[in-house]
Amino acid sequence: MKLKMPELNLPGHPKPLTRIARCVSRDWQIYVLLLPVLIYFIVFHYFPMYGVQIAFRKYRFVDGISGSQWVGLKNFKDFMGAYYFGRLLSNTLLLNLYGLLWGFPIPIILAILLNQLDRARFKKFTQTAIYVPHFISTAVIAGMLYLFLSPSSGVVNYMIKALGGTPINFMIEASWFRSLYIITDIWQHAGWNTILYLAALTAIDPEIYEAATIDGANKRQKILYIDIPYLVPIMVMVFILNAGGLLSSNTDKALLMQTSGNMSTSDIIGVYVYTMGIQGGQFSYTAAIGLFVNIINFFMIISVNWVARRLGETSLF
Repeated sequence: MKLKMPELNLPGHPKPLTRIARCVSRDWQIYVLLLPVLIYFIVFHYFPMYGVQIAFRKYRFVDGISGSQWVGLKNFKDFMGAYYFGRLLSNTLLLNLYGLLWGFPIPIILAILLNQLDRARFKKFTQTAIYVPHFISTAVIAGMLYLFLSPSSGVVNYMIKALGGTPINFMIEASWFRSLYIITDIWQHAGWNTILYLAALTAIDPEIYEAATIDGANKRQKILYIDIPYLVPIMVMVFILNAGGLLSSNTDKALLMQTSGNMSTSDIIGVYVYTMGIQGGQFSYTAAIGLFVNIINFFMIISVNWVARRLGETSLF
C-alpha cells in the first residue's frame, strides 16, 4: 500500500499561484505597462507563426493555408538546388561578415572618445551630429549615393578628375557594391549605436577615475583598464545579437543600390525573396527561404552564445 504524503503549507512557503498573484497585486503598475508590449508580440509575432506552414505546402490563395497541398521539404530542396543558391548565400554572408568586421568596433571607439571629451557643449554637439544620419531614410541614402557618385556630375568623380584620375562609375562596378553598402551603413548607424556603450560608461563611478588619476594613470591607461573592462559585457551581448543576423540584410538598401552591372555582388537572399515572392507570387517558395534563413540565424546566435559562455562568464542566456 502506497502512503500519500500530506501537503505542507508552511507560512513562509506559499503556493506558486498564490506567490504569482501576490507579485502581480504588488507590482500591478509594472504589469500594466508591460501589457501593450506582450499584446504586440502575441498579435504580430506569435499569431503569424500559423502561416509558417505554407513553407511546407503548395500555397494557393483560393485553397487557403490549411487547404493547400502538403509538399513537405520540396520548397527547401528547390531553393538549395537553385542555380543562384551559391551566389546568394555567399553574397549575403560576405556582406554581413564584412559589415560586422568593420562596423562592430566603430561605435565602441566613438563612445570611448565621446566619454573622454571634457567640454559638455562640444560633447552634446558631437553626439547630435553623429546621431542625425540614423534618421535619414534608406531611399534618401541611396539617392545621395547616385548623386554624389555620378560619373558625370558627382562630387567624388569631380575630385578624382581634378587630381588627374579617371572617373569611376561606382554604382555600376560590382567590386564597389559591398564597400559602398558597408561604409554608408557605418556612417548612418554608428553614432546611434554608441548610445548603449555611452550608457555603460556613464554608469562608471567617478571615484574610480579619480583614484586612477591620483595613481598617475593617463587617458590611455584609463581607457585600457577602466573603460574597456566595463564595456566588455555589453560588447559581448551586442556581438551575439549581431551574429544572429549574418544572413539578414537591409533588403531595401540592397534593392535600391542594385544595378545591372553590380548584380554579381548585390544579389542577396533578401532581394531574391522580394523578386520571387512579391513580383513572382511564389509565396510558399519564399516562405521556405525565410524559414531557412531564420533557422540558420537561430543556430548562429546559439553557437556564438555558447562560445561566449565557455570563454567567459558573459552571455545572453
